Amino acid sequence: MRLGSAVGTLPKQALQVIRHVWNEQGKSITGSEDAKSRGMVGQLIDFQWKLGVAVGSDSCRSLKCPYVTMAIKVADASGHVTSKSFEMTVPQFQNFYSQFKEMASVLETV
Repeated sequence: MRLGSAVGTLPKQALQVIRHVWNEQGKSITGSEDAKSRGMVGQLIDFQWKLGVAVGSDSCRSLKCPYVTMAIKVADASGHVTSKSFEMTVPQFQNFYSQFKEMASVLETV
């Protein structure tokens, strides 16, 4: 799968997080000689999730709509840790999960 086509399948919240992190850290990542020499763009430090129930939102018309909150910590090449969190509806999370399964199966072939 090409990156261009994969980006279109990411949940909106995931794209917002990626865009936000890139806007904050992109220059330091692309400008750092150390990062260029190692090819390191960051390291996942922590990944947590929890299931919640919304009482109402723009994407949920009824009460008691389930959602998933994700919290990640990423260290850049200099060791600076950034924390981000975002919410996804259950269908968005299922799409996110299927993409991770696809990545895992590709990694098994490498």
